Amino acid sequence: METNIFTIRKSFLIPLGLVVLLTLVLLISCIFLQLPLAKTLILGAFILPAIILFAESSRRRIRIGETSIQFDKLFRSKQLNYQQLTSIDTVLVRKRAFVSLSTEEDFVMLSNSYDHFGSLLKQLLAKVPESIISEETRQLASNPPEKSSDIFSVWVAVAVLALIIYVQLRGAF
Repeated sequence: METNIFTIRKSFLIPLGLVVLLTLVLLISCIFLQLPLAKTLILGAFILPAIILFAESSRRRIRIGETSIQFDKLFRSKQLNYQQLTSIDTVLVRKRAFVSLSTEEDFVMLSNSYDHFGSLLKQLLAKVPESIISEETRQLASNPPEKSSDIFSVWVAVAVLALIIYVQLRGAF
C-alpha cells in the first residue's frame, strides 16, 4: 500500500526557522548587554508565537493513502476515509487556495502552503468519489495558484532582524 506524504514548503520553513534563530540571538544579546527590561519582554513576547508557528508548520503532514487521507499536526492527527467524505469545496482568496474536505461529522481545511500542492490535489481527487468534488476544486487541480508573498514576508523579517542584530552588536563592541 503506497502512501504519499506532503509537507509545508521548505521555502517557507527555512526563513521561518531563521526568524526564530535570529530572534533568539537578539533576545540573548539583550540579556547579555543588559538592555532595558521592556525591550527584552517585548522580544520574549514576539518569539513565543514565532516558535509555535515554526513548530506547527514543520510538523504538518498530509498522508494520502489508498483508502484514507491523514492530517498530522503538532500533538494531533486526524484521518478521513474517502468513502465518508460528503463534499470537497474550494475557496480562493487572491493566490491563497483553501480546500475543505467534509464528512457528516467533521471537516478539514488544507491550503496551498503545502509543497507540490497541485500533485496533492490531483492524487486526492483521483481517490475520492467524483460526485463530491466541486467544479471550482476541479479547476483548481488543473491550475493551482502559487503563493509566494508569505515567503517574501518571512525573508523581509530575516533581513530586518539581521540588521537589528548588526546595529545592536556593532554598538556593543
